[in-house]
Amino acid sequence: MSVTRTVVVGVGSYLPARIMTNEDISKVVDTTDEWIVERTGIHQRHIAADDEMTSHLAIAAARKAIEHAGIDTQEIDTIILATTTPDQTFPATAATVQAELGLHHGAAFDIQAVCSGFVYALTIADTFIKTGQSKTALVIGAETFSRLLDWTDRTTCVLFGDGAGAVVVKGMEGEGNNSDQGILTAHLHSDGRYRDKLYVDGGPSSTQSTGHVRMEGREVFRHAVVNIAEAINESLEATGLSADDIDWFVPHQANKRILDGTAKRIGLPPEKVVLTVADQGNTSAASVPLALDAAVKDGRIKRGQLVLLEAMGGGFTWGSLLFRF
Repeated sequence: MSVTRTVVVGVGSYLPARIMTNEDISKVVDTTDEWIVERTGIHQRHIAADDEMTSHLAIAAARKAIEHAGIDTQEIDTIILATTTPDQTFPATAATVQAELGLHHGAAFDIQAVCSGFVYALTIADTFIKTGQSKTALVIGAETFSRLLDWTDRTTCVLFGDGAGAVVVKGMEGEGNNSDQGILTAHLHSDGRYRDKLYVDGGPSSTQSTGHVRMEGREVFRHAVVNIAEAINESLEATGLSADDIDWFVPHQANKRILDGTAKRIGLPPEKVVLTVADQGNTSAASVPLALDAAVKDGRIKRGQLVLLEAMGGGFTWGSLLFRF
C-alpha cells in the first residue's frame, strides 16, 4: 500500500562562538568542574553573544540544512520553530526566519514544548505533510536559554547552553512498511500536574517579566527516565521493532545520567547513543537536532539507518519519534 512518508532530506546546526567552561562558571557561582561533571556529564556550553538573538541562531542552522538538502529555498512552504526563548513575545520568531530566507508564502509559526519542542515540531510537520497541508517543511529547534538563567543558582545555571539545529523534510511515497525511508511513527505526551517541577518564574500575563528557570532536579530525573522509556517503547510497539533494530538513538541532551539510565532501561548499548551533552550542555529544543546534525555530518548516521529520537521537558512534555534516514 502506497503511503506518504516525511523524509529528512537535510540537516544543519549552529553554535555560538563563545564557550563557557565549568571553570568559567565556577568564577561566578559556588561550584566546581568535578561537581558539574559528576552530576551532569557537562564540561562546557556555548553562550550567545549579546547581539545574537534566537532568530540569528535559527537562520544560520536553517541555511545549513537547506544547503545540505540541496533544494531551492523557495520550495519550503512551512516553517515550524520550536523555542522557549523567542526574540519577542510576538510575532513568532519563525516569521523572522521566513523573512530572512526570502520566503513570502506558506506558513511560519513557533511552538513551545520546552525541551520536547523539536520532537513536537517534527511530529507536526509530519502531520502537515501526510495530510497535504505541506510538501516541504523546515523544522528548527533554537534557543538562547542562557537568557533565562539565574547565575546565582548552581543547580540550574550549570546545565544549559545556547544553539540551534534544523532539518528539511519532504513528502515522498513509501510502501507503508518499516523499510520505508522517513518517519515511521511518533508519540507525544504531556502532564500538566507536574508543571511546577520545571518552569520559569515569569511571563507576560503573570509578572510582566521574563523570569528565571526553576527546577526540582530529583523529581525531573525520576520522571524523565520512566516517561522517556515508555514513549520509546510506544514507538517500538507501534512498528513491531525492537531495540536491536535501532541503529542510532539521538536523545535530548539533558543530563548524561538520564541518558545512561534511559538507554539501559530500554536495552540500547552505549555505542548506539549519540552524545553531545559534554560539549554543549542542555540546549532545550535545539539539543536533538544539534546531536542529529553532528552524527550525520561525522558519518555515524547513514542513509537507510533507523534513528530514534526522544525528549522530555517542562510541562511535563515528552515524546519519541522513529524514522529511517
